[in-house]
Amino acid sequence: MAQCFIYLTAATVNLSCSTFKRGGVLPELLVFVAYCLKLYMWVFVLDALLSWLVSFNVLNTRSQVVYVVGTALQRLTRPVLTPIRRYTPDLGGIDISPIIAILSLVFIRDVVVLGWLMRPFFS
Repeated sequence: MAQCFIYLTAATVNLSCSTFKRGGVLPELLVFVAYCLKLYMWVFVLDALLSWLVSFNVLNTRSQVVYVVGTALQRLTRPVLTPIRRYTPDLGGIDISPIIAILSLVFIRDVVVLGWLMRPFFS
């Protein structure tokens, strides 16, 4: 099952399945880290969408489900967004910190994890 998972992942990042030099746990762990980073990017997108829906009164935070989901998303994204907000300039009502966080996660996932760290496992 794990080999099938890594082969499917290799196919999604345009790598052939026969290019692995050696197997083991490390490529599977790196692919898992890449998927976790991709999932965390979607958490930022969902947090931004939910904040827009709440600010335009499409969703009401008095609803228990909206409140719980919003609080969970804010608790997941606040540790990353707070330092970014400290260093970004004030652009009025526009918050670009989620965009910077998503671009940083894309760089870490594509360049660092799938680029530099996975390179020894491909020919």
